[in-house]
Amino acid sequence: GGQPRNVQPFSDEDASIETMSHCSGFSDPASFTEDGPEVDEEATQEDLEYKLKGFIDLTLDKSAKTRQAALESLKSAFTSKILYEFIMERRMTLTDSIERCIKKGKSDEQCAAAGLACLLCVQMGSGIESEEIFKTLGPVLKKIVCDGTASIQARQACATCLGICCFIVTDDITELYSTMECLENIFTKAYQRERDTNGVSSTHNTVLHVSALLAWTLLLTICPMNEVKKKIEVHLHKLPSLLSCDDLNMRIAAGETLALLFELARETDADFFYEDMDLLTEKLRALATDGNKHRAKVDKRKQRSVFRDVLRAVEERDFPTEMVKFGPERMYIDCWVKKQTYDTFKEILGSGMQYHLQSNDFLRNVFELGPPVMLDAATLKTMKISRFERHLYNSAAFKARTKARSKCRDKRADVGEFF
Repeated sequence: GGQPRNVQPFSDEDASIETMSHCSGFSDPASFTEDGPEVDEEATQEDLEYKLKGFIDLTLDKSAKTRQAALESLKSAFTSKILYEFIMERRMTLTDSIERCIKKGKSDEQCAAAGLACLLCVQMGSGIESEEIFKTLGPVLKKIVCDGTASIQARQACATCLGICCFIVTDDITELYSTMECLENIFTKAYQRERDTNGVSSTHNTVLHVSALLAWTLLLTICPMNEVKKKIEVHLHKLPSLLSCDDLNMRIAAGETLALLFELARETDADFFYEDMDLLTEKLRALATDGNKHRAKVDKRKQRSVFRDVLRAVEERDFPTEMVKFGPERMYIDCWVKKQTYDTFKEILGSGMQYHLQSNDFLRNVFELGPPVMLDAATLKTMKISRFERHLYNSAAFKARTKARSKCRDKRADVGEFF
């Protein structure tokens, strides 16, 4: 009975448009297969649920490898589908499986279980069912986060999960403050590191500190204003020290948190004044124009891009508005609070973020998008060009691009000629 089983992972085929009726027709127009054969949607849905029941059973298997594969397959399904009714009937079983895997599993299994817990709460939304899930898993997650003997990866995953689940379900202000204190106890250790002449050195704990800081920042966005003021007073003068860390992700997390704190501070007090503004802007400007040769080009580009925005936020109170497209809808990210929230959920949902923005009631409430837009198959079909037209367009664009590049590269070409 202890032999590992071959687990067939949840595949893209399982996430095809064939289960569109189950998702109320909110799928992205790009996924609508206009030329495909007609499919028995009810049978397809039953097949999907049968597979998922099998994965849930396998989370109790004796083999750690089998359990982890089952957790990963469930994560893929929860990312790509809205499965509220299916999960509602099995939420206690799923919660017990996740709890057991976090308590008794090794590092990779704990990470997979924590990720599934996040997605479970995202699927269930902010109702009483999610509160029951968090009451069971919250203490377990906190224990792992604070356990110095647990693996850094497991503690990191549990810190992220703790912040996201608390953000989704917590109406109890005491629980919110307790969770924030747990995360604070982790990332504030980064303040206490010994500094050398080159600034703050990164350690193997840095990834944990980054995750705890980002999870804490997410929870700060839903705190009452009087609590926000207290947190700003405590952390605004300490966070700049993390800008000197060797780790790129820590520098970026600290910079974006600073931008968000300044945004919240100015919302609570229009005349907000920061004493060390000149020193801070000097640090931010140095990071926004960093040209150190010992850093990778990709890292430098990413850092400069982020800190240009952070500098504008601190100096000019400006935010570069971003537009997110999903299906026929558009969402504008126009502040750091919204950006922090969007980035957090995009990290756990990955490629399923657009689909959940269209279909998930909880996420739509978070971003004030209103009820899901109802689109039937006929509407989706009219929104999409045919495969033949798309092929012709791509072919013409490819030929034009090739011809233009060839002329630019060929020095013998007649400069006056143009295609």
